[in-house]
Amino acid sequence: MDLSSILGIVLCAVVVVFGIVSGDEGAAALWNFFDEGSIFITIGGAFFCTMITTDSLKDFWGSIRSIRLILKPYSSDAEKTIRSIIDLSNIARKEGLLALEEAANDIDDEFLKKGVLLIVDGTDPELVRNILETELNCIEARHASKTSFWETMAAMGPAWGMIGTLIGLINMLKKLDDIASIGPNMALALVTTFYGSVLANWICLPIANKLKANNAKEIMIKEIMVEGLLSIQAGENPRVIEEKLKSFLSPDNRNAFKKDEGESVG
Repeated sequence: MDLSSILGIVLCAVVVVFGIVSGDEGAAALWNFFDEGSIFITIGGAFFCTMITTDSLKDFWGSIRSIRLILKPYSSDAEKTIRSIIDLSNIARKEGLLALEEAANDIDDEFLKKGVLLIVDGTDPELVRNILETELNCIEARHASKTSFWETMAAMGPAWGMIGTLIGLINMLKKLDDIASIGPNMALALVTTFYGSVLANWICLPIANKLKANNAKEIMIKEIMVEGLLSIQAGENPRVIEEKLKSFLSPDNRNAFKKDEGESVG
């Protein structure tokens, strides 16, 4: 499980609850923020309106299920990927490109395995790049559709919260002759705005941003694979390939990479 995501969601709930119960009413104030009609208008309206933007009910439910992606840790080790590429380049340099076919059997990543087999088959380098980049674009498009779903939901939440507030205000203004009911009715009308803001800023936007971050990591890893495979196919020296691929790393990770490399050599 992704501890940062789970901890963040839980602590946000703690902050909101603390803000509610820290007043004079204490825990009893929680009931001031509960209203079935407001929940249905805000949450239901946001979900149903977002449903309009999806291609099908299957896509809609698939996008909702994408919340699971932020609850499990995303394993992206650029340094490990670079070392795998260097190992492949050493095999190709010593035994030739055809020797990579056997090495491909031990590769778990389907994208990298596909690229290796294209090289072994003698595919033109430009065609190899086009095939792999096309797959990269398709992966990014699929990820973007999930991110867009949550961004749309984040926009719909406050909007439907405002709609609920307007409904409540209109009903309240119809009963202005009852002065005593104005305060409670105003509070109830504002609850829908509260729900909309919570839905957007506690759930939807964090999910969208987390999916974007995971997408960026995955695309970078696969770009490393593309550049490394094309360098192997071009017959470049493993040391040159290593220096080229390390440009994808941050300065701190480059230093760590060098340190680990030195320890392994020692």
